Amino acid sequence: MEAWLDKLKFNEQGLIPAIIVDHVQGDVLMLAYMSRESLLETLRKGTTCFWSRSREKLWTKGETSGHLQKVREIIADCDWDTLLVRVEQVGGIACHTGRRSCFHNVVKIRKVD
Repeated sequence: MEAWLDKLKFNEQGLIPAIIVDHVQGDVLMLAYMSRESLLETLRKGTTCFWSRSREKLWTKGETSGHLQKVREIIADCDWDTLLVRVEQVGGIACHTGRRSCFHNVVKIRKVD
């Protein structure tokens, strides 16, 4: 097994946040959580698999919609407690609302002088 897996710091629920970004444009597509099991499944299949906190089970992104995320690279942050997952977003839709990104609700825009 990969030595870096043992360096990861999962929280008290056994989860680690995963920031999902487009591997070409760098756009943030979504934030999800991975368990060790879902991370191993992601590595095995080459597509993202997460732990659904609401359903309390493994969830392969795109398994029903067809909007899979093909993993291109996984990077751990400096503290080994967050993952950055660079993906090819199949179909261009990452959000369950049908949008490209889950981040589309503008809360505040800072004016630049």
